Amino acid sequence: MSIEIANESGVVVDEPSIVAAARFALDRMRVSRLAELSVMLVGLDVMADLHERYLDLPGPTDVMAFPMDELDSARRPDAPDLGPTLLGDLVLCPRFARDQAHKAGHSLMDELHLLTVHGVLHLLGYDHAEQAEEREMFTLQKRILADFRTERAAAERRAAQRREDDKLLGAVGLTAPEQDKQPDE
Repeated sequence: MSIEIANESGVVVDEPSIVAAARFALDRMRVSRLAELSVMLVGLDVMADLHERYLDLPGPTDVMAFPMDELDSARRPDAPDLGPTLLGDLVLCPRFARDQAHKAGHSLMDELHLLTVHGVLHLLGYDHAEQAEEREMFTLQKRILADFRTERAAAERRAAQRREDDKLLGAVGLTAPEQDKQPDE
């Protein structure tokens, strides 16, 4: 799966974690590993221009999704065996998202992860115009985000444990290759 990210927003963010959130959502939705996605982070002016030009709505917004390939409308794009496809572009606005994050009581990165998953779901044909659609999309979004956070926290714990193990082994004079040569007890 190819996910390209470009940050033209002027805001420093953890770009690999945004890619990880997108990849996690696409994997959860069983999207083909041959799919391609582009993520762009932009400033308020660029987002306002896109919002007005494509949705005829004034001012900036948090996320916009631009599907690329025409997908068979009888099949959800997350259906099994979907071949290679260019999913489209996600456009995120970190400065807009920052205010939403503060209002929601979480970090900017948490908000950008949420918006990334939200945008991926839009690219896959999910919407929230009707109440039933909104319930389905937001339930799915919440589940994917919870699983993503759980898996990231577990990976961070494992990495911290490896660092601690390396420090301990370094304190007794063993390097990683020497450690592998030690007999098991």
